[in-house]
Amino acid sequence: MNVSDYITPDYKSQYVLSRDLSSSLLIKVCGLDGSPSRLSTEELLENPVRRFNEPDVDQLPEIVVQCQLYSRGKIITLDTKTRHKAFTKRITWNEWLRLPIHICDLPRDTLLVFTLYEMDGPYQVKPVGGTTISAFGKTGKLRCGNLDLFVWPKVHGDGSASNSTPGKIRDDGRQMGRLAKLVKRHRSGRIRNVDWLDKLTFRELEHINEREKKEMNSMFLRVEFPPITVDEKEVTVIYYEEGADRRVECLVTPTVVKVFDGELDKPNVIERKHHILARNVRSGASDRELKPNSLAREQLTVILAYPPDQPLTSEEQDLVWRYRFYLSQNKRALIKFLSCVNWHIPAEQVQAEKMLFQWVPADPGDALALLTSRFTNPVIRQYAVDRLADASDDDLLLYLLQLIQALRYEDILEIRNGLVRISHAVMSTGRKESIADKNTEPIGEGMEMVPRKRDLATFLIDRSCRNPKLANYFYWFLKVECEKDRQTADPSPEHQDNRLMGTFLVVTKRFSNTLTQGGEICKSIRTTLSRQLVFVERLVRLMRDIRKDGANRKKKTERLQTILANPDSDFCKCFSQDDPLAHPLDPDVVVAGIRADATYLFKSAQMPVRLTFVKEDGSDFVTIFKLGDDLRQDQLVLQIISLMDKLLRQENLDLKLTPYKVIATSTDHGFVQFIDSVPLAEILANDFSILNFLRKHAPSKTTASGVSTEVMENYVKSCAGYCVVTYLLGVGDRHLENLLLTKQGNLFHIDFGYILGRDPKPMPPAMKLNKEMVEAMGEEYFRTFCVQCYSAFLNLRRSANLILNLFSLMVDSNIADIALEPDKTVRKIQDKFRLDLNDEEAVLYLQNLIDVSLTAIMPAVVDTFRKFVQWVRV
Repeated sequence: MNVSDYITPDYKSQYVLSRDLSSSLLIKVCGLDGSPSRLSTEELLENPVRRFNEPDVDQLPEIVVQCQLYSRGKIITLDTKTRHKAFTKRITWNEWLRLPIHICDLPRDTLLVFTLYEMDGPYQVKPVGGTTISAFGKTGKLRCGNLDLFVWPKVHGDGSASNSTPGKIRDDGRQMGRLAKLVKRHRSGRIRNVDWLDKLTFRELEHINEREKKEMNSMFLRVEFPPITVDEKEVTVIYYEEGADRRVECLVTPTVVKVFDGELDKPNVIERKHHILARNVRSGASDRELKPNSLAREQLTVILAYPPDQPLTSEEQDLVWRYRFYLSQNKRALIKFLSCVNWHIPAEQVQAEKMLFQWVPADPGDALALLTSRFTNPVIRQYAVDRLADASDDDLLLYLLQLIQALRYEDILEIRNGLVRISHAVMSTGRKESIADKNTEPIGEGMEMVPRKRDLATFLIDRSCRNPKLANYFYWFLKVECEKDRQTADPSPEHQDNRLMGTFLVVTKRFSNTLTQGGEICKSIRTTLSRQLVFVERLVRLMRDIRKDGANRKKKTERLQTILANPDSDFCKCFSQDDPLAHPLDPDVVVAGIRADATYLFKSAQMPVRLTFVKEDGSDFVTIFKLGDDLRQDQLVLQIISLMDKLLRQENLDLKLTPYKVIATSTDHGFVQFIDSVPLAEILANDFSILNFLRKHAPSKTTASGVSTEVMENYVKSCAGYCVVTYLLGVGDRHLENLLLTKQGNLFHIDFGYILGRDPKPMPPAMKLNKEMVEAMGEEYFRTFCVQCYSAFLNLRRSANLILNLFSLMVDSNIADIALEPDKTVRKIQDKFRLDLNDEEAVLYLQNLIDVSLTAIMPAVVDTFRKFVQWVRV
């Protein structure tokens, strides 16, 4: 026999057939665990031989093991016994029994029947117990390795089909059976060998087996089946069944004939007829008065609770349509109704458009869903804009980033037509349109309001021209989006043709032309934006020149300070005490100068610069300008954090969040607000604990913690708020250097380069919460922390639709972590909210997350490694 005929290249699959092995079946009888039961008093009195010859209780009995093979309830071999042996401490034989049969002759149902006998006088024996085990396993493999067989006391081994003495019994919650399976997997190679760990593990397995055997107060016979080797390779023996090697002919060509169905792509007439009958676009009095019964109300409640992106089945769509007049009193049902309309049927479209204005007005936040790519009907988008008109400017600022993204779903022809109308208005006034820079967005010199059709672009331009703060962010958000449009636009002089311009470029030019026709307010807005543009361009040029300098960071800082100290430098001419400038990061802050001595470059590859501006009142406004970094993702995260902070405050839950300001002035530079704070890594290195840091800056002799109550409450609330917020947004790469703490106790996160579950570190926890943060709270404040987490999570879950709508509008943006899997963006956020749970289940879920995050080992290892790396760098 050639073993290569049966052994596959994968070691785990090496096997031979039992019919090819002519060797005898061997089995090793190792020993007996557990003591045989002694004779009772009645048995001693009845047995005259044992009556006066009962051995000492410490003496072990002489036991012989007999092995026989059975098949179909009949003996197929002669019995084989172990030698007589006197035992002192343990009953062990360690004897190989060669059974009088070859492996190739073994039937599939072969049973090995063991019976233990004890000498019971001259020429007499009595059964100590019996046990049975099959030669082949359930899958037809010949047994191999060590086995512990349960011995049934005072009976002979049973080889019948019913088998009353099985060697394998139920685990009953014990570990012996489970551990035996793991040992089997280790022996087969499915668990990797680790020599030093295997020795410790098997030693512990022996202790567990011995302990459980003693607890069971039973006997176990230890036997061993030898490994089978062929050509010096260990193999698995598979039982050979007669006819298993018979060749089976398989059909090579299919018997099914493919027939082209010419009507496959055509509409199903029956389904279309059913749809028309179910929708019944006629809205008579009976339809208006139709109300659902209790079962239908329950189904509608479930449908309205669905997440925004969950599609409805055809039956659910028909149900919503049928009770549309009943649902028209529920403003949150509008989105579900519009989602089930077939807009390709004109009569149904007309009916839906009429229903739209009969519905209870939707909230501005819910109307955001109507501006996504799912809804292209102009009437729906116009309705959404009308609903947004009711939002305040502050609310509009919270949605502005997403509303600009929604412009890409607008009708570009309508936007361009609006540009043509405004351009004609500019020429009719005899004024020349001015453009600040061909490579930047044009800023007009005046403005005349031209109210036209209320599309989204017209609405945003109109509101921005009325509010300088809104205009500031509207312009800079548009500027960043225009960079991609400009890359695809024609740079030739024919570029003035509006048909060659992208959506954002057209909107920007409309904004410029509208400002051109405006009054004093618009002139002020235009002037401010033009100066801001020059301010940013000069700062970028200055920082690039500093970077090109081959000197070290200290020399570069000194050179930068020298330039900024010169009032005649091009950069410093951007503003002065007589002519202050609204800062792009926060237009409410008007800066009149800059402190050159407070400027320095950070120790980083991109070398961001800290700039301290002087406000009109003489106070400082500190910012960080980053060149070479795309801040759009940080800008998005902090916008959502600001929104969440507002939602929580509306519920009287102030968690002391610190949503500092970030604005991307391009795809590779922008401003970040500087908050006076200290990283937790530095606090732990210098003060050894967070509590020591708080005691140093806010001591109190009246509190148990030694920290003032206000500061400690700030710390606990901010910890809770950011734990929940960063969990919902899936913020990753959390370590002690991007967690900052102020002297007032406000903890906050920075650096949002990884969101939506992405993390460069292995096995990240769901939220960043380590033992150092909890130790600073103490037991009492930790309970308060948990309660604040639960309250924040439950309150934000109630506003989940608004947050999901905002992310739905961002799926086609070029933000890094969204662009990786845009189709899964909303689903990732939705899964964090766990909308499938009720409030009680949601609290238990969050409690489990806190416990798991607090006991996570990997974050502690990563933080320790980062400390070591920083120490090496220093």
